[in-house]
Amino acid sequence: MSGIVKNGRPSVNIIFRLPNQPDFSIEFLIDTGFTEFLSLPSAAVSLLGFPFLYDAYANLADNSNVILPVHQATIIWNGEEREVNVLATGRLPLLGTALLDEHELVIQFTENGLVTIEEF
Repeated sequence: MSGIVKNGRPSVNIIFRLPNQPDFSIEFLIDTGFTEFLSLPSAAVSLLGFPFLYDAYANLADNSNVILPVHQATIIWNGEEREVNVLATGRLPLLGTALLDEHELVIQFTENGLVTIEEF
């Protein structure tokens, strides 16, 4: 899959699949400091109706500890359906390193530079 660098931030579009709905995509910023799969703002998670799984403790970049709701979503990853956890938090959609496991991430850090994620 591929994306681009916008305003110094690497991003890719992730395709979501909901029951009885057409597939749609959301642009995610790649955050190598985020060790989970995906995060979306709480309002987006509610709007999309992702099923709630559990509450998880999280340690944020400012070293504060919070409890975050974890939901489940179906995405298309490497051309296949995949169930992933989505943390309902933050202001921006983030893609974390759990989704990048066993993949190579290459980023051309220049405006509109190419971002590629390939399975190895």
